[in-house]
Amino acid sequence: MWGGRHALTEREPNRVELDPPATTQPKTEAAAPPESGSQLRANDGVVQEQLANLIQDVTGDGVQEYDAKLVRELMTAALKLIPDGRGTGELKLMTTAMKEMRYAYRVFGQFADPHKVTIFGSARTPEDHPDYLAAVEFSKLMAQAGWMSITGAGDGIMKAGHEGPGRDASFGVAIRLPFETTANDVIAGDSKLIHFRYFFTRKLMFLSQAEAVVCFPGGFGTLDETFETLTLVQTGKASMIPIVFVEGEPTPGQTTSGGDPDKAIANYWGGWDQFIKSQLLNRGWISPEDQNLYYIAKNPSDAAQHVLNFYRVYHSSRYVRDDLVIRIKKPLSEGAIATLNEEFGVLVGKGEITQRGPYSSEKDHLALPRIAFTHTRYKFALVRRMIDRINELGSDE
Repeated sequence: MWGGRHALTEREPNRVELDPPATTQPKTEAAAPPESGSQLRANDGVVQEQLANLIQDVTGDGVQEYDAKLVRELMTAALKLIPDGRGTGELKLMTTAMKEMRYAYRVFGQFADPHKVTIFGSARTPEDHPDYLAAVEFSKLMAQAGWMSITGAGDGIMKAGHEGPGRDASFGVAIRLPFETTANDVIAGDSKLIHFRYFFTRKLMFLSQAEAVVCFPGGFGTLDETFETLTLVQTGKASMIPIVFVEGEPTPGQTTSGGDPDKAIANYWGGWDQFIKSQLLNRGWISPEDQNLYYIAKNPSDAAQHVLNFYRVYHSSRYVRDDLVIRIKKPLSEGAIATLNEEFGVLVGKGEITQRGPYSSEKDHLALPRIAFTHTRYKFALVRRMIDRINELGSDE
């Protein structure tokens, strides 16, 4: 159903880092303690040659030169930890985090082709609750469209997000907690269930592997995940994805604000949105365009349609130096490009928005046309609106 498994190196994943660093080396190591003269330094030519030979022995001739360089830098950084004076606890943390990420990437890499949606929501939602039923419906609709679901593998909304698509189309990204130690019975025992010790490595997988994030009502954890997703996209640290809020049909008169019927909060996300506008937007803590980052869906079907519409014409994006490159599934007309320049010129640092082929440094999705411009590197929420406009213009044509 999902196209079978394959090695990660055989295809590009759907999501890549928006702006990967040109180098992994720190700008300065002035804070590092001096190394003893009686020992070889990790950067010593002899050590580097040994590391290069070791990588060659383990990987063979198939590895790309730049990839081998990155692995050598990773090994070099590890060799510096003990001379740096890192304690056992710090070494355990870094080692465990690296092992968790390596294993998780390997699991997801076997399913690189299908699009994936991450679903956040409360672990405490009862199975007869409207939110639970809505999560089942939404995840089932996404599975019917060929998508796989990623949830935290627990009960409540997380189980509902697995129940809709079923075990074969689900990933479980579980966290080890003293009071929540088991996975739900849909994903338990599956090879796509991954256990994490650390929240930060778990969150990395939630966001790096998904082409959409859909949030259902929940507590501190759900709101933490919601705000972190919004922050990463708002600041350009994560690629543009649809961020959608949805819930079940609210109980009539569920919540009111101060007993005033004119200020009734109809549902969970309505109340959240009211807080965002009154306490963040009105105080100037966010910009008006930041409201483009999220969409409050009317129902599960509307949520699914919003996610799918995001990828009608838009494919993916990345930076090539200072240029933001938006890959699209079909070319736009000259009139559409002119409209983009008129409506989104504030995003352009110099020159104008153009349509073109791939840059010489690009290695993937070379057959797709591009929309490119030198980006000012701010107003990322307006870039989100620009993607909606690209989809509108492309669909109209």
